[in-house]
Amino acid sequence: MPAKPEQIRIAILDDYQNVALSMADWSALDGRATVTVFNDHLESTDDVVARLQPFEIVCVMRERTPMTRAIIERLPKLRVIASTGFRNASIDLEAAAERGVQTLNTGYSSAPTIEMTWALILASSRNLIEENAALRSGGWQRHVGDEIAGRTLGLLGLGNIGREVARIGKAFGMTVIAWSQNLTGEQAADVGAVKVPKDDLFRRADIVSIHLVLSDRTRGLVGAAEFALMKPTARLVNTSRGPIVVEADLLDALKSGKIAGAGIDVFDQEPLPLDHPFRSLPNLLATPHIGYVSRNLYGRFYQDTVSNIIRWLDGKD
Repeated sequence: MPAKPEQIRIAILDDYQNVALSMADWSALDGRATVTVFNDHLESTDDVVARLQPFEIVCVMRERTPMTRAIIERLPKLRVIASTGFRNASIDLEAAAERGVQTLNTGYSSAPTIEMTWALILASSRNLIEENAALRSGGWQRHVGDEIAGRTLGLLGLGNIGREVARIGKAFGMTVIAWSQNLTGEQAADVGAVKVPKDDLFRRADIVSIHLVLSDRTRGLVGAAEFALMKPTARLVNTSRGPIVVEADLLDALKSGKIAGAGIDVFDQEPLPLDHPFRSLPNLLATPHIGYVSRNLYGRFYQDTVSNIIRWLDGKD
């Protein structure tokens, strides 16, 4: 009797909520592959390499565990990186190609991040977290919130997400202004916004919301000079990438009262260290990078991942 072919080993990384196996039909891989799920996050390159040594396929959720050259070159069994989303800047594609490692991507939807942006804007403006905490402890009406109707929304970036955030801002009765390095006046006008110089945006906006891709051009784009231009009643919202904002300068702006508050879903280091001041600042509404974390999108991510792996296995066989 011929020996059964050895099954491919698959690792699913950073399944924080322990939902990966319930979000898709992984049984389609029965008999062809074994799946191991890791719920924790490893920061050290050496620890990641040690964990992934036995696996031919590694499934990464967005950019939680970067697949760097230092990792890829030390995984001789690795044949596939299955990533959620249509791009993943934390995968070294050149290193993967040199080692013959194929990268597979899934579909994506911007809707959860758009909705999360507005959740942060509204919750921060109306002090919802503090009011809920006060109510639970026996209090009643501790803060006076800010309405957004008639205020100015400043958008850094007017791509797929920024455009929809702009349209919702208009529906709330806001004036919408926008800036990015390649934005044209016609593109802004198409969603009811007005293109303005960057410094004007920071001076005028009551809410500044960031919707840019992290790159060499945007890293550190918002820092002390920009916070100095903002109104003391203004708020910053970031659901894009943490390093677009200079973290130390944001901390200073919040602690000193240069701005009224911020809603932040993304950070320089993720998961956020336990002792990080972002965990305790009273005028910061911080969430653990959950802008894209929704049931529908997770289902799409993991089902597409299963389909991608099946196609790869069929092609290999």
